Amino acid sequence: MLIFRPIPRLSRFMALHIPDFSAARILVAGDVMLDRYWSGAAQRISPEAPVPVVRVDRADERPGGAGNVAVNLALLGAPATLLGVTGDDDTARALDAALAARNIQAKLARQPGAHTITKLRVLSRRQQLLRVDFENENLAAPEQFLEWVHEAIPAHDALVLSDYGKGSLANVQSLIAAARAAGKPALVDPKGLDFERYRGAAAITPNLAEFEAVAGACATDADIAEKGENLRAALDLNALVVTRGEDGMTLIEAGRAPLHLPTHAQEVADVTGAGDTVIALLAAGLATGLPFVQATALANLGAGLVVAKVGAAGVTPAELRRAVHERDGAARYGVLDEIALLDAVAEARARGERIVMTNGCFDLLHPGHIAYLRQARALGDRLIVAVNDDASVRWLKGEGRPVNLLDDRMIMLSALETVDWVVPFSEDTPARLIARVLPDVLVKGGDYRPEEIAGYEAVTANGGEVKVVDFVPGHSTTALLEALRRE
Repeated sequence: MLIFRPIPRLSRFMALHIPDFSAARILVAGDVMLDRYWSGAAQRISPEAPVPVVRVDRADERPGGAGNVAVNLALLGAPATLLGVTGDDDTARALDAALAARNIQAKLARQPGAHTITKLRVLSRRQQLLRVDFENENLAAPEQFLEWVHEAIPAHDALVLSDYGKGSLANVQSLIAAARAAGKPALVDPKGLDFERYRGAAAITPNLAEFEAVAGACATDADIAEKGENLRAALDLNALVVTRGEDGMTLIEAGRAPLHLPTHAQEVADVTGAGDTVIALLAAGLATGLPFVQATALANLGAGLVVAKVGAAGVTPAELRRAVHERDGAARYGVLDEIALLDAVAEARARGERIVMTNGCFDLLHPGHIAYLRQARALGDRLIVAVNDDASVRWLKGEGRPVNLLDDRMIMLSALETVDWVVPFSEDTPARLIARVLPDVLVKGGDYRPEEIAGYEAVTANGGEVKVVDFVPGHSTTALLEALRRE
């Protein structure tokens, strides 16, 4: 007899690694459609009916359904192949163009006499006012589409089956069986009440309403755990991932205790396409070797980011890395690792901000440091402080130094209002790091000539400036230590 304990709720977030998604080859197959967005101001009510009048000033066309899963994978940098079925019409050709514009490799089987499924959304001030669906009751998967999927499975690391109930995946069981025979995980975004057709998949990702429609109503986490495990076992799944909106996700994996991951959502703007982001991240994570728990945590993080965007959207590795740092509290102090710093700098530059950078040991903060950092910050919009790690301080300053260890020095620096980001480095000089950041202004305090400063050549070659500012006389770490020894 199985005994279910309450689902563990993470009091601390697990450490998350953002892998190199370019190593993941994902095959996406299923119901494709075209998403159309008409946007404009709604400033009056129609005299014909009590509805807003939207004056459309922008129209956008995006791949939808399985196409949006492929878009999510492309944003992650994961090579994806999209296979689907469309009608033979102008909408299909518009979908081709939307996919090509996003550099997505796609093969779409044309079905004569059928219409390509289209969803039209009307928006005003980032709010969706209306959705109009152009459906097709006659769209079915031709043999050509099924042959394409079977042929492509061996060359990919994972298979995503995006089922919107439109007919492309009527023979989904044969595709799952083919993936399983090839040793490739098949992940399914399910639809409808017949989950038996997904038997043998590596995982399915129903939302809570879809899960309850099949497994029964769940009043508590324990209900989800028990009914979820029963469903997982009955369908011979490796894992079941239930997405629960503002309550996060629940992972039920074979041989492991159920795990609840709390939501990371910011202010919700639009939930359109969030399920596509979840399954794309889950597949990409598994394809790069992450275990289910890590891949699901990554998908949960991505879902929280994507619902803050309008329309079907995705997330980038840079956004994920920044979210991990913010979640772990690093961004609260402005302490970043090198990769996160480069992402932050890229975003600041995109906003037209001027980047200033300096470096030092900053062992014992004193008024001279404060004045120096204020002068540096006045030269631009963002100030980066690169800090010697403990070993390099010891090499520079001798035994007994540093007085304060690296983490403490970085936290104190990041607490200063003049400092935006703090990053450590371990080399004798920060020249390599400076060459990667390429600040607009490189600043050093003391009696230097600009050309003597580490990083000078890289910064000036890039069109940047190197400036020297004076230290405030009478203040130094050495003098402080000597005064303490006299005490």
